[in-house]
Amino acid sequence: MKFVGKSIKRVDGVKKVTGSLKYVDDMKMPRMLYVAVKRSPHPHARIVSIDTSKAISLKGVKDVITGEYYTKRGGLYLEDKNFLAVGKARYRGEAVAAVAAESEDIAKAAAELIEVDYEVLPAVTNAIEAMAPNAPLVHPDLGDYKVAPVFFPEPGTNISNHYKLRKGDAEKGFSESDYVFENKFYVPHVQHVPIETHTAIAQMDADGYLTVWASCQSPYAVRQALSAAFDVPLNKLRVISPAVGGGFGSKAGTTLEGIIIPLAMRSNGRPVKLTYSREDEFENAYVRQGLHATIKTGVRKDGKILAVQNEFIWDGGAYTEYGVNIVKAAGYASAGPYDIDNVFTDSYCVYTNHPVGGPYRGFGMSEIHFGIEQNLDIVAEQIGITPVEIRKINGLKSGGRTGTGEIVEVSGLIECLDNVIRDIELDKVEPASGPNKRRGKAIACGWKAPSMPNNAASSAIIKLNEDGTAHLLVSAQDIGQGSDTVMTQIAAEVLSISPEKITVRTGDTDHTPYEWQTVASRITYSAGRAVFEAAQDAKAQLFELAQIKLGVYKRDLEMRDGFIVSKIYPDRKVAISELALGLTFEDGSGVHGPIIGRGAFIPPNIRNADKKTGLGDHPVVFWTYGAQGVDLEVDVETGHIKVLKVASSFDVGQVVNPQMLEGQLEGAILQGMGTALFEELILKDGKILNKSFVDYKIPTSDDMPELVVSFVENPEETGPFGARGVAEPAMVPTAPAIANAVYNAVGIRLSTMPMTPERVLTAIKEKERQSK
Repeated sequence: MKFVGKSIKRVDGVKKVTGSLKYVDDMKMPRMLYVAVKRSPHPHARIVSIDTSKAISLKGVKDVITGEYYTKRGGLYLEDKNFLAVGKARYRGEAVAAVAAESEDIAKAAAELIEVDYEVLPAVTNAIEAMAPNAPLVHPDLGDYKVAPVFFPEPGTNISNHYKLRKGDAEKGFSESDYVFENKFYVPHVQHVPIETHTAIAQMDADGYLTVWASCQSPYAVRQALSAAFDVPLNKLRVISPAVGGGFGSKAGTTLEGIIIPLAMRSNGRPVKLTYSREDEFENAYVRQGLHATIKTGVRKDGKILAVQNEFIWDGGAYTEYGVNIVKAAGYASAGPYDIDNVFTDSYCVYTNHPVGGPYRGFGMSEIHFGIEQNLDIVAEQIGITPVEIRKINGLKSGGRTGTGEIVEVSGLIECLDNVIRDIELDKVEPASGPNKRRGKAIACGWKAPSMPNNAASSAIIKLNEDGTAHLLVSAQDIGQGSDTVMTQIAAEVLSISPEKITVRTGDTDHTPYEWQTVASRITYSAGRAVFEAAQDAKAQLFELAQIKLGVYKRDLEMRDGFIVSKIYPDRKVAISELALGLTFEDGSGVHGPIIGRGAFIPPNIRNADKKTGLGDHPVVFWTYGAQGVDLEVDVETGHIKVLKVASSFDVGQVVNPQMLEGQLEGAILQGMGTALFEELILKDGKILNKSFVDYKIPTSDDMPELVVSFVENPEETGPFGARGVAEPAMVPTAPAIANAVYNAVGIRLSTMPMTPERVLTAIKEKERQSK
């Protein structure tokens, strides 16, 4: 029986729709203490003094701490972050003190009583200005921070990472070009706005054993970061993530856990809990970094791009410990999915006195493609060819070379593009729905690789039960993408048992095996391969026993519907349940014992790129390619954009669950529409002016267009059954496809997101003024 490639029901579906699935904020424990935080009202200020006496004297308050209690910095990639401000506050809303009390109300009242004396410092609230030689330094001690060797901070500046890509000779390429163009684009900060806000509980036992329950995507990464930050050995630190109500990258690293751990250490075994309000989520969880992009392109008359030069300046915020990796990923992907001989890119991660930047679905790719794909349409029009032609001329094909010099073995880009052109009916001119409406269609392409270190490992364990059912243990977190179901399908396929007979358990560092992180669209690929290997290991053990039981060589056995069956003599078979605890002989003796399958996986042959040039023959494990087309209307009187239809096609290697894969693409499209049309953190002097759903708009079901989704299946050799990840790549082309369609409709080029009615109408009026 086949399970991979089938739309089986989600294994967590019933619990989620009935509300019986328990999240961290649902957890109530005896003698729980609740935490409130005192936050800085200034974007940049030295902390002169903190008076906590009134707070600690309030009835019901058990403890108050400041950053001076624990001054060690933490961070996954760059150790630049204190969980409570030490010495100075670097953004509005930064935690400077925390209170633990018997109730939330008491904790909040006590936090209000804390008195902080600040010396306000000059703030930097623009990433370009922050790069100036005389700009105030957000982190004067940057040179002393511990940093992973693949990132390159520049001490004495606000640049926390400068990634360089140098392929070929860009100057020579420009000199040989018939045309040279330069365009600028800007992408603002946005928030992830998961339904579940960040929540964490910490409890330290009398023997120094620390348990943290957290709404986090990556329990093992959080455990590692917290262990280093608080000097707790890994065997004394347990991280549990029972369920996650949406993440999109915002729950990939550490946020509020480090605020409550020092309080838990001082609370004599009492659990300590902190839950972010929605306003906290906007201000104090990760935001997507802002981007200033400049793209210079040299092209021949026939449409072949000879050179590209990129400058990406990223507004990383007050702490860039995770953001430095986004900037690196954007750098090595900066040529886009195109075969260009000469590429010169500088990608800078810059400290500012803004909220902390971090990973967001697409991990930098959505941001840079907003410029890359609009730039292609601009260039095509200027030299007199179509947007399709310029992409087909330059698109990566088998045998081509990426921006890092890697040879492409398989690329479904052109197939995806053809699917989209067909499904959006690109060449068909269709009427608008009214006299003030203008109809437009356009396309955009995109790509993404899993941004992970070479040793990003996954592991899995399968335990067979004596009735032939199984427990699957992984630490890949299902944050809504459906990984629990996909892991179950992969195991079921190998063992040839129904998915209903497999129970998956995740998210407990004491009891589920190691997983690097649930990020980078890598779970189906990496964790799925570990599950595949674990199931194969269990299968091999079963075959060893079955050949004894049946008197048939194991090479002549196969799995079939819960049995091990002889290929030659089908009547010779034994149920898995009979062998789950080993093989018992007629005299009562036995061999082997319980069947436990173990699987581990590290992507093979990924090698570091050259530090000076960014070039490498295999710096990433694979690329996921795709394209999208958009059909929309623009109201020329109001500036309102109505997306009518989106066609999307991606090369996914192997479809594991068609229904869930379609859901991933549909969700990514809607999320991409949100950033394209609505979403923007409005910042003034470092202050967020729209930190609620009243003022920060996201798309709803009313905004959902007609969606046409298709897939290309060029198998990924190292993936389980040939699968590769697509959850993030599916969002990458959406915004530029919308921008290109707006241009097709009304002839205006919007270089800034979001494309609000105000911006559209202003551009239309400016176009009319210039045409007079």
